Amino acid sequence: MIALEAGDWRAAVEPGLGGAVLSLDWRGTPVFRRTPEGAGDILETACFPLVPYANRIADGRFVFSGRSVRLKTLDRFAPHALHGDGWLLPWTVTQQSSKAVEMTLDWPGDAEGWPWPWRATQSVSLSADGLRIALSVTNAGDAPMPSGLGLHPYFHRPQDAVLTLDATGVWATDDRCIPAHLAAPDAVTDWSQGVAVNTAPFVDHAYAGWAGTALLTGGGQKVVVTSDAGARWVQVYAPTGADFVCVEPVTHRPDAHNAPSDEDHGLVTLAPGETQSLTLQVRATALDE
Repeated sequence: MIALEAGDWRAAVEPGLGGAVLSLDWRGTPVFRRTPEGAGDILETACFPLVPYANRIADGRFVFSGRSVRLKTLDRFAPHALHGDGWLLPWTVTQQSSKAVEMTLDWPGDAEGWPWPWRATQSVSLSADGLRIALSVTNAGDAPMPSGLGLHPYFHRPQDAVLTLDATGVWATDDRCIPAHLAAPDAVTDWSQGVAVNTAPFVDHAYAGWAGTALLTGGGQKVVVTSDAGARWVQVYAPTGADFVCVEPVTHRPDAHNAPSDEDHGLVTLAPGETQSLTLQVRATALDE
């Protein structure tokens, strides 16, 4: 475990557990939920990287440039593939200081899974202004590769938490949690005017046309979440009764690999040696400041 600190901010990172952030605190209060001590399940952590794709690929299958791909799946999410491979593997630390850590992960390509080799880099850093995570993936092979990125932060959810974010639409899902059609945000939950998270129905949906900023207030603090222009989608995961809410910047919608070719789905094609990047920034202030 690597401890980071800067100003009023404290974080912990565990490269060996999927390159995950274990905690993020501001002035001694949690901004991300805290990982239980001794936890070995990546889904109990505070934030983890999604590479080389985000969210679900239906039945773990797709066709790219005439090549049929069948991905490995986890029993708990079968039959769909989920979140790529980066969150399931240990990362290697390449640089480290009291305020930042940089990690890399090399994927050699797998004939029985994701066939294209890639290298991912993740930098987690603190400053007096807050947290910044930069994630990138480079096509390390000799053929074009489909690519997508995301970050999966679990924000601490106080009882009075209110989430605000703007989007132009939301992907309504079928009974298999796969996007079925694009609808107006209020077809699920429209967060644009601020919604008390504890009053919202179960949400696990991708919002399209995200403006790149989200605001989470509650517990006496205001948390501002921003991402760069590459993240035009945001996955909101808000289970009823949970102590967290996920606001996940992603570069494409779920199951983009099986989307119609003329759809603006966000998946990109990386030429050999080409890189795709994504950043997440988190800041906080007290509500009375």
